[in-house]
Amino acid sequence: MPAGGWRGTRFENLRGPGDLGGAVRVMSRDSHQSTKARMPDNARDLALVFAGGNAVGAYHAGAYEALHDSGLRPDWVVGASIGAVTAAIVAGNAPEDRVTKLRMFWDEATQGTGPSPTGLLKPRQVYNGLHALLALAWGRPSIFGHRLPGLWSALPWVPNDVALFDNAPLLRTLERLVDFERLNRGGTRLTVGCVDIETGEEVYFDTARQEVRPEHILASTAILPAFPPVEVDGRVLCDAGYTNNLPLDPLFKTEPERDLLCIASDLFSLQARRPASLDAVLERANDLIFASAPRRAIAGLRREYELRQRLDPTGPAVTLLHLVYRAGADQLAAKSFDFSPSSIRDRWAAGGRDAVHGLGLLTPGARGNGRFEYLSLLDSLGPTKAAKSQAASSTP
Repeated sequence: MPAGGWRGTRFENLRGPGDLGGAVRVMSRDSHQSTKARMPDNARDLALVFAGGNAVGAYHAGAYEALHDSGLRPDWVVGASIGAVTAAIVAGNAPEDRVTKLRMFWDEATQGTGPSPTGLLKPRQVYNGLHALLALAWGRPSIFGHRLPGLWSALPWVPNDVALFDNAPLLRTLERLVDFERLNRGGTRLTVGCVDIETGEEVYFDTARQEVRPEHILASTAILPAFPPVEVDGRVLCDAGYTNNLPLDPLFKTEPERDLLCIASDLFSLQARRPASLDAVLERANDLIFASAPRRAIAGLRREYELRQRLDPTGPAVTLLHLVYRAGADQLAAKSFDFSPSSIRDRWAAGGRDAVHGLGLLTPGARGNGRFEYLSLLDSLGPTKAAKSQAASSTP
């Protein structure tokens, strides 16, 4: 681990951000207190890992709000794609401003998308699909817009292009919502993942080793072919989601020096209902592509720590709490471009609920049965409850 490693996890009795313009409250005052009673002690470090998933990333914001309201302050945040944006907002703001800035980001992302739907499930599906089409047709003012020639470059007489959209608006949004001077002072360590488009190598930018700038975050969000790759220091970089959508690797490149609690917020689930339509099949295929790398990474960590357990049973222990967004039946294959207010609100609320439930699985001061403990909310719910929770996340 680099010099000047993590501080101990801080559990501060800070006041919440107040009424954030319709923010979904994920717990009552009583449930907040009962959750705090189950929180881990400050003898271990806290890391948050945020996956990629574009518009689905509102789930991260809800999860972070619940963790913040429970008094957790991360020592290290790691992210890919929209997870890198979330991590930068967290690391680049004072603790009391983080949820407000996350709220600003998602409020701006939904501007001009129309009213919330009412009625039965099928109209909600149509509503979500129309909003995804509108986002693809018109862009999102604070995140991306059209570029020329863009899609027109598919025509043989039009000059070539490498992307459909221009992500310069996101660069301006980052500069406005993130204090990069604060981010690089080291209060909360930040790591963001990218992929070198020429070599296929995963590239990480880490405030413990270098200055992280807005273009590093932009490179992490450059999912091809939607957004153009970003050249940084002579390397052409794109979104890390294609190779490592939930970037756990930086946390375990070297063995942690202290016990570690890692809370990983994932946006694509390996588990889902059997698809019954072509759109559901496409959604399922997309989910499996992006959820497979985290499964392999977690399996690798289990094997690694089985060996560590045999070699040194008293060494630092790791608890990995895995939160996974479970898309409701109204979510379509294009959910990553569905910025409708109702979908963003549902995802934010789902992240909050899952974070509260996940914290309830933790036992203060306990090491478990060995040096590695994996806790999954899906495992704790079981198939029936998970299906009900999935349905609840899509309530109009």
